Amino acid sequence: MKLHHKKMIAPIFITVVVILYYGFYFGILIKLLDGFCKYLLGIVPIVLAVVMIAVCIERIREIRSGEEDDLSKY
Repeated sequence: MKLHHKKMIAPIFITVVVILYYGFYFGILIKLLDGFCKYLLGIVPIVLAVVMIAVCIERIREIRSGEEDDLSKY
């Protein structure tokens, strides 16, 4: 069981780092821009965060079910 916990660290870490990066990047862009682009750029990091979290949850489910190596299916 401990082996599964170690394999879950990387996807969670990468998800957190990417969400923080996009949040910081788009936060700076939002402060620099005015008008409609400001609101449009506010939606992008939220959508990216939701997608990253969904992918991370799916990967954790795969690891827990024992499908650590997805490439062996192809």
